[in-house]
Amino acid sequence: MHAQTENHVGTNWLATLDEEARGLVAAVDARDDARRLLEGTLDKAGYIHYLVQTFHYARWSTPILGEAGVRLRRLGRHPELAELLIQKGEEERGHERWLLSDLKNLGCSEAFVEAAARCPAVDAYTGWNFFTSRAGVPTAALGTAYVLEYLSQTRAGVWAERLRAAAAIPNIHKSVTFLRSHGALDGDHVAEMARIFAGLTEQEDQEAILFSARVARSVYPCIFREDGASGSPVVR
Repeated sequence: MHAQTENHVGTNWLATLDEEARGLVAAVDARDDARRLLEGTLDKAGYIHYLVQTFHYARWSTPILGEAGVRLRRLGRHPELAELLIQKGEEERGHERWLLSDLKNLGCSEAFVEAAARCPAVDAYTGWNFFTSRAGVPTAALGTAYVLEYLSQTRAGVWAERLRAAAAIPNIHKSVTFLRSHGALDGDHVAEMARIFAGLTEQEDQEAILFSARVARSVYPCIFREDGASGSPVVR
């Protein structure tokens, strides 16, 4: 990790973190289905795929963040960051229910969602973040949280409004709760995290946060269908 990030730590590390966040937005926008989301023209199968994959990682957000915070507190390091992680875990609690509600309004039962196959990106995302939370540098989870909340701030609300405006998907006006809620909430969260990060001077933690942000930038865009392929989520 050190060799890959040593030129980015120090006084400029927050600027580098913002570059990673903007890079995630650009990488998402480059995906066919995400482009259609931004235009409001994504088809029903593509939107269901996105919501199902989001469910399969969002359901673990509370334990990932909470366990990282508890472990950081147990290590006796960065009490403010430990509390931030625990707080963010609680903020994410129950968000998977919004996804299940949206999917139900699209005709997908909870049993269907539970049985739908996870794409490799979801397994990579959850595997990496559970590793950092339980065995790696626990502050790394904040890198993932930062770039995803930046993405939500810049895209989630817009996606919801464009989908509703185009109304290309039946019952879409009842199926954007997750997007609308995240678009409204995560702007303040990004500013709060940036304020707290400003006081973080330890290189190991800066590197860990940047590395996880980079992992998220590489992995997260792949939760969308490959090349915008048609079809519903595969059931195991």
